[in-house]
Amino acid sequence: MNDFLPTGIQLTYLVAASLFILGLKKLGSPATARQGNVVAAVGMLLAIIATLLDQQVLNYSMILLGLAIGSLLGAIAAYKVQMTEMPQMVGLLNGLGGAASALVAVAEFWRLLGNSQAIPLDVNISMLLDVLIGGVTFTGSMVAFAKLQGIISGSPITFSFQQPFNASLLITYVVGSAYLLIAPHNLPVFLAVVAVSLVLGVTFVIPIGGGDMPVVISLLNSFSGLAAAAAGFVVMNNMLIIAGALVGASGLILSEIMCKAMNRSLISVLFGAFGSGGGQSVGGAATGTTDKTVRSIDPEEGAMMLGYARSVVIVPGYGMAVAQAQHSIRELADQLERMGVEVKYAIHPVAGRMPGHMNVLLAEANVPYEQLYDMDDINPQFDQTDVALVIGANDVVNPAARSDAKSPIYGMPILEVDKAKQTIVIKRGMSTGFAGVENDLFYKEKTTMLFGSAKDMVAKLVSEVKQL
Repeated sequence: MNDFLPTGIQLTYLVAASLFILGLKKLGSPATARQGNVVAAVGMLLAIIATLLDQQVLNYSMILLGLAIGSLLGAIAAYKVQMTEMPQMVGLLNGLGGAASALVAVAEFWRLLGNSQAIPLDVNISMLLDVLIGGVTFTGSMVAFAKLQGIISGSPITFSFQQPFNASLLITYVVGSAYLLIAPHNLPVFLAVVAVSLVLGVTFVIPIGGGDMPVVISLLNSFSGLAAAAAGFVVMNNMLIIAGALVGASGLILSEIMCKAMNRSLISVLFGAFGSGGGQSVGGAATGTTDKTVRSIDPEEGAMMLGYARSVVIVPGYGMAVAQAQHSIRELADQLERMGVEVKYAIHPVAGRMPGHMNVLLAEANVPYEQLYDMDDINPQFDQTDVALVIGANDVVNPAARSDAKSPIYGMPILEVDKAKQTIVIKRGMSTGFAGVENDLFYKEKTTMLFGSAKDMVAKLVSEVKQL
């Protein structure tokens, strides 16, 4: 039995790793995402059970107590969190994952220090990498959470010599780590590098604007995975190494996809201080500083345009998330379909505050998966679309990205709603999006504005459509 147990644990890890890969594959489609989540969760359960059977685990009571407390807190948080606050939740979980991994390295250093044991070079390097990545992930994610939650400004926070200051922090960490490789039992220096990693996480994220939060969330998710992999090397656990590597790789791939969707490089996202945080009114009816014409309609007129159309494409954005209008939108779509209107949903990769944010919200409202179209699939169809209904989206539908070479978002792939025969934009006012750029769509001849809260306006549209 004793000879079989280590082999059985490693075989269980292999099965769990296979389930992780299968789960990730299924997470790639909204139609199979829930199933993928369950498959990956089963894999994690197997991994936890196998680890608890490891003979190196000595104190089961403390571990079970931690599992009980963590499970209770997680269940309460998952139950109470609003779907519109899911980006904050993801950011918070990323941070806690990074902190847990960094604490593994700190605990291992403390154990070896207390036992006066020699620290092998490979373990020492792994601990230092774990502390760096985990510390940056923790405080960086906390800053991202605070920006998304509105605790601090979503605008880039910059100061003089910011990048040289960050570089000096990184150099300090490298020098301190090099010293610890020579004198590994120096507790003050170890605590100093831990503190530097925490500060670096803050200064790393504060100059990033709210408009880049989807990229930041996916990148920090990748960091949490890399920190877990480093922790796996520290404690020599193959499951941690495999799971961390999968999360790290998938997060980096997703970050690259997000950057391509904004036509920007990862370097410009991290160091460009781009995105004002939105909300600044410019031009038109808001300030009177431009002679461009804005055409406004009421819900009755909007209902007539939608009800007598043959095809409607709904474009959700963060404004829909804030207003929690996804259920009202589903009701509107159902009513239109009863009248013979073909309804589709256009999803931009970076709409919202995290990757897949719109998909999550629409799934909550039980919108059929087959009605969701990504940008590449839906753009060729706008020419044949009677009405494009834009609900709270801004930068991702701004035609300046296609036509104005001087615009900061020039070259960014957008949903080409301006090519539809008519476009209705539901928005509270003429404020800019998170990129801080005026939206040329609002002044197009075929565009009409329906001013008000997304939830209220969609509810009124539903009421008016029913009367047609």
